[in-house]
Amino acid sequence: MDPKILARLESHIALTQDFPEPPVLFRDISPLLTREFRSVVDCMVQLIPQDMVSKIDAFGGIDARGYIFSGALAGHFNKGVLMIRKKGKLPPPVFQEDYMTEYGPRTLELKAGEGKVFLLDDVLATGGSMRAAANLCTKAGYSVQGFATLMDLNFLNDFEWKGMKNTSLFAYERPDQILYPVPKPDVA
Repeated sequence: MDPKILARLESHIALTQDFPEPPVLFRDISPLLTREFRSVVDCMVQLIPQDMVSKIDAFGGIDARGYIFSGALAGHFNKGVLMIRKKGKLPPPVFQEDYMTEYGPRTLELKAGEGKVFLLDDVLATGGSMRAAANLCTKAGYSVQGFATLMDLNFLNDFEWKGMKNTSLFAYERPDQILYPVPKPDVA
């Protein structure tokens, strides 16, 4: 991937200290998606191994920001979208998977189904929601083929599920890390 494009994209990720609570440095992708959505999708497409595309039936998105990427990539590759929901958003019967986040316990839900899915989300933090989504897909009858996120907070996780690792556009090793610093213009 072109480092100049990644630098431009990363420059639109807004950083907010102590949000939603101290000492979190929140990386807000809202400005990025508002200004550079097409470029983000083009880059996310490159995260999917080309030899795997024909083996995927659907892109699974984790409620709610994962839907942005699963819908976009499903449209690009002419595949289905699998929506992995937060607890209480689907009528029964559903499969459930409990997990822990950095903010406390959560539950994901999914209807029974089948097919090969590639899971997507905006950020991989502790890995709890991605692991839960993969476990849930398996319980519900799906076969997980891979994982991708816009951002991976590697300093919070060592994510791996059944030998598969996550791939991302931006993988941060430190909370305050900027991967592609924008050079300051020379002032004469």
